[in-house]
Amino acid sequence: MCLLPLATQAQGYIERVLHRPVPGGVAIVGLGSGAAPPKAYFKGDEVMVLREGAGQWIAVVGLDLKTPKGSTQRIVVDGEQGRREIPFQVGSKAYASQHIKLKNKSHVNPDPEQTRRFEREYKEQMAAYASFRNTGPSNIILDKPVDGRLSSPFGLRRFFNGEERNSHSGLDFAVPTGTPVRAPADGVVTIVADYFFNGKTVFLDHGQGFITMYCHLSEFQVAPGQAIKRGQIIGNVGATGRATGPHLHWNVSLNNARVDPAIFINAFKP
Repeated sequence: MCLLPLATQAQGYIERVLHRPVPGGVAIVGLGSGAAPPKAYFKGDEVMVLREGAGQWIAVVGLDLKTPKGSTQRIVVDGEQGRREIPFQVGSKAYASQHIKLKNKSHVNPDPEQTRRFEREYKEQMAAYASFRNTGPSNIILDKPVDGRLSSPFGLRRFFNGEERNSHSGLDFAVPTGTPVRAPADGVVTIVADYFFNGKTVFLDHGQGFITMYCHLSEFQVAPGQAIKRGQIIGNVGATGRATGPHLHWNVSLNNARVDPAIFINAFKP
């Protein structure tokens, strides 16, 4: 098995399009050649492995926003020649801040019953993000789920009524209530639920730890366990949950790390 660093190999299409190794980004790591795909892991989670170019295997690694800037990270690879570690570098990226005023004060500081509800819902969502199906994905360069203006980018430090909360973990599209939301790739529906913060929400599992989430919907067009084709309508835009107006909040997750969806629709800005 050849294990040359990716930089020494001919750059493939997936690397050219997706390789954005920053916090909240994606790292493409070369795994070498071989008859069978190796297994690869990052921070204990299995990562997507694809064939790129002339027989080369690559790992498509999601880096969450807490990944240290300028650090050396390592993936663990199990393949034809045993177990090994491959290092890769993480660069830097600065994210802006956003201040949002909410009329519903419970969406800033929930009461105890609402907090218990959120904790139950959070566990459901984390389990969906952590799932890994060995099949798929049908495509890794994604279609936009809706056609509309990007109103809030990924990674914003968010302040609700002056209180800092988690950074923005997806993209927001400002589109009217009722706008159809379409699947950007084939997948299986894993969650259809009405959540306290996210409102009406759908999760799609596209395979190999590639998960997408769609929030604040007005209605659903799918059911849990349903197989979905690329371009199929899965719901309609709304303003349910913690939303100040109609929009779609769209998350992309790789190996249980929320990453910038703009990377997958060629809208990423360094």
